[in-house]
Amino acid sequence: MKTVACVVLPGFAPFEFGLACEAFGLDRSDDGIPNFDFRIVTPDPGAVPSNLGFTINVDADLAFADEADLVVLSPIPRERWAHVDQRTLDVVRRAVARGAWVLTVCSGSFVAAAAGILNGRRATTHWRYADTMSEMYPEIEVDPNVLYVQDGRIITSAGTAAGIDACLHLLRIELGAELANKIARRMVVPPQRDGGQAQFIDKPLPQTASLSLAPVTDWMLQNLRSELSVDQLAARAHMSPRTFARRFKADFGTTPAAWLGRQRLLHAQRLLEQTELGLDAVAYESGFGSAAVLRQNFARALGTTPTAYRARFTCRTDMSALAS
Repeated sequence: MKTVACVVLPGFAPFEFGLACEAFGLDRSDDGIPNFDFRIVTPDPGAVPSNLGFTINVDADLAFADEADLVVLSPIPRERWAHVDQRTLDVVRRAVARGAWVLTVCSGSFVAAAAGILNGRRATTHWRYADTMSEMYPEIEVDPNVLYVQDGRIITSAGTAAGIDACLHLLRIELGAELANKIARRMVVPPQRDGGQAQFIDKPLPQTASLSLAPVTDWMLQNLRSELSVDQLAARAHMSPRTFARRFKADFGTTPAAWLGRQRLLHAQRLLEQTELGLDAVAYESGFGSAAVLRQNFARALGTTPTAYRARFTCRTDMSALAS
């Protein structure tokens, strides 16, 4: 992925639009991160009004979006959901047809839905608008309980800051975990909110999250190779297993087993990128036990093999000693 087109339409939401600019538009070459050819485009170049009473001047029309490797769709106002600019819809359809990435932030998913590219797919949007999307587009499997959904090369994200999670997810796919983590650190956000694509959130979001489980999760990270049961973890937290599981889900948005599995996968990614360990050793160090189980988890979560992942994202220059 080298080129990114961010489509802005009248009434765009500044914060969500800014997420795309932050994720894909900044020069981070001093951190060894490749730059993208990032451009803001719109159907009618000139002053484009936001939903907060100010405008931005956009010089480029949609032509660049027809060549971009990624097309980002920022939110549009509710009154425009059923009346999306036809030129934009055509660009989105052509992007999917040629195999480009399409990423939507918040109600930008309604642009993708209007283009018909989400029909028969799983998608998400802000939880407040999920029922409306289901009513308007019954062909879409709308999941209101996740931060983002990837279906093929289409990524839809939930409300507002969930766009950060979606952008980092795509950057992780394209650049690897290590560079995506560097970008997250520059943005001063977690590299990934725990739970992968099953990051369930309550409606509304809880006001606070307890830090009482932090010592337990720190200990889990230090003992990824061990068999860690809920009973064992609950004992360390001085809770009953049932209370521990409920508190963990409330604080981290997922189950202890899912959180642990994700941390093991992230550690395996780092080992593949930064070390020459063979697959059996990587599986052992990350807690998967065997190379076969490691391969299964990579296939299910990342859609690739550990060997292919290492070949693409290794941080080392000498590949001759790497085991297959």
